[in-house]
Amino acid sequence: MPTLKEQDTGFQFPCAYQVKAMGYDDGEFKNTVIAIIEQHGNTVAPHQVSCKPSRSGKYLSVSITIQAQSREHLDAIYAALTQHDKVLMRL
Repeated sequence: MPTLKEQDTGFQFPCAYQVKAMGYDDGEFKNTVIAIIEQHGNTVAPHQVSCKPSRSGKYLSVSITIQAQSREHLDAIYAALTQHDKVLMRL
């Protein structure tokens, strides 16, 4: 049975969850996002990653499907993404 905290978020952990981040396409942005995710206990395989450049090619959106362990786990990942200077937006 889900805990009260899980009921509040609508998720039942652990679960598959897609993390998205956008930043300047400097040739290393994808690797930066992967490194941030992996710092939080997730191993990222190539099939878990998808990238989409902006029309102009200036920005890159990186989506990574992870196994989220808890709301706190997701909060920690999003906090790390927010703090990184290369990440302009996270979803």
